[in-house]
Amino acid sequence: MDIIHINGIKAFGYLGVLKEENVLGQWFEVDLKISIDLSKAGKSDALEDTHSYVEIVQETTRLIETQKYKLIESLADAIATYGLNSDNRIKEITVKVTKPTPPIPGFSGTVGVEIVRFSEAEAMRSPASA
Repeated sequence: MDIIHINGIKAFGYLGVLKEENVLGQWFEVDLKISIDLSKAGKSDALEDTHSYVEIVQETTRLIETQKYKLIESLADAIATYGLNSDNRIKEITVKVTKPTPPIPGFSGTVGVEIVRFSEAEAMRSPASA
């Protein structure tokens, strides 16, 4: 299966469990890995034969900037759901959401989640992946 990588989507949002996160906000980073057959696009060189990077980047940014999730797991799931619903050619999507500066005293690293979701057709075809 072919893969589209979209890395480094950055947006400011008000997501989190802590009150400060909902008031002050923070930056989030998202990386996407989209499994889709790109053979037709490779031969045709036509935009309509691939998946629109612009649309999924814009929707990911919109979800971060406008939605009020407590958990980054919920944000990741919403992004994955959008991706799978946006193009029936997408077989699988991996979404990685990172908080570059989590509000953890004495901690200077990052935290994040990575989820993998499958299209309904792919999940039915491969029960081990469900």
